[in-house]
Amino acid sequence: MTVHGNALLRTLAAAAAVVAAAALTGCGAGGGPSVEKANELLRTTSFHSSGGTTAFAGGSQEVWWDPERGLRMKAVWNGGSGEMYCKDGETYTGATMLADALRQKGQDVTVPAGMSDVFVTSRTPGGCETYFRIPDAAERAPASDRTTARGVRTEAFGVSAGTASDMYYVDGDTSRLVELMAYRDGRFSTTEYDSYGEEFPISMPPDGRRMSTDEFRRRVGG
Repeated sequence: MTVHGNALLRTLAAAAAVVAAAALTGCGAGGGPSVEKANELLRTTSFHSSGGTTAFAGGSQEVWWDPERGLRMKAVWNGGSGEMYCKDGETYTGATMLADALRQKGQDVTVPAGMSDVFVTSRTPGGCETYFRIPDAAERAPASDRTTARGVRTEAFGVSAGTASDMYYVDGDTSRLVELMAYRDGRFSTTEYDSYGEEFPISMPPDGRRMSTDEFRRRVGG
């Protein structure tokens, strides 16, 4: 979350995705059955992931996903921290996290006092799986196959676009995603995936702590 956690900033509403894993749109044929199976398992099975993030300087993040309860992501970066949630295609991004993401894009954003615990809502095209699915453009990269430090034999699938690139390592026996190595504009991160099938207590932010994207824009003056 590079979530794969690192979706590209596009609009204010989509800025939340920068802390999650990016779905790059590189050229090439689809990844094939292994990628399809890995995505099906990610979508239908609970899992946990942790590691770095290229979205924020000096950042790290942790993600929990449950098909019934939704997604929770917690990130820490130089000078700040925040959370993001997603369920049924609706994303809830912590105001401080969203503001920091926008500042990195050159926008002058200041979160007013009393808004630090507010979550900004936005609709996520493609649903919550957008934050962790392996891009359809990912191609088999046999030369990068490796056995992880945990002793798992993996098959590699890579995708790139411009100055960004991802390498996904999928368990050769179970088709579970095991590791992601991501590169964005000089930043590199590694994310590990585990705890498939376990239960996680995930709850969305209550209504009283939610704010629309338009209201957030108005309150921060952007």
